[in-house]
Amino acid sequence: MADQHSGGPKYGFWTSKHGYIERNVTLLAVLSLIVVAVGGLVQIVPLFYLENTIEDVEGVRPYTPLELAGRDIYIREGCYVCHSQMIRPMRDEFERYGHYSLAAESKYDHPFQWGSKRTGPDLARVGGRYSDDWHVRHMINPQSMVPESIMPGYAFLIEREIDGRHIADLLRTHRLVGVPYTDEMIDNAVADFRAQADPEADFDAADALEARYFAAAYPSWDANAEADPPIVVPARNFDSRPELTEMDAVIAYLQVLGTMVDFSTYTPDESR
Repeated sequence: MADQHSGGPKYGFWTSKHGYIERNVTLLAVLSLIVVAVGGLVQIVPLFYLENTIEDVEGVRPYTPLELAGRDIYIREGCYVCHSQMIRPMRDEFERYGHYSLAAESKYDHPFQWGSKRTGPDLARVGGRYSDDWHVRHMINPQSMVPESIMPGYAFLIEREIDGRHIADLLRTHRLVGVPYTDEMIDNAVADFRAQADPEADFDAADALEARYFAAAYPSWDANAEADPPIVVPARNFDSRPELTEMDAVIAYLQVLGTMVDFSTYTPDESR
């Protein structure tokens, strides 16, 4: 009984204070604003003490001119409406698609392609999963490869030729928003655009393309290391036709998705 009596006045004190605050709309609003502000500062202030909020991951590089053109076609055709590019850290997702997505993998995406729904499967790790021929057939007639698919066909992509005459301007535009395209990459954009889709036409141009983007992917690579350097730019005739087409560009883009990071050696930075 003594404990109950001793706690009574204290309980009544706080009840009266709460009642006063709840009856005073202005005071309630001010105190609510203070609580929200403190909560926001606790989350935001630490970010100002980080040099970079996105972990740098070895292997991640800017898209090549051909891949960037393919990405623009992917956006133009609305592929992001039905396909996401974001694997969440949930068991069912990484068992189906692979390692969860890293922020670094989309740091050069403007705009990002995370998507908002999955009418079709996630494409964050589609690179290398299917052959180029599979992609060509699937783009022309999706139901021939996946009978239950409701995806429309994009056969016209293989008929539309592209020459990349404005590709250097596209690289310059992306550099304005932070993508680290060098002057050398921009100056050689048209040559790189053609070399990736037809490396046998000019082996020197194909080698130069690989060297430029390898340096971006592995800036600290030891040239004297015994291990063979990884190939960072898949270069070949993607649609098996002599002309350079929109199909080449789209497949080049799809085939690089999820392939830049070697997850067999990747170790996350626990401080982030």
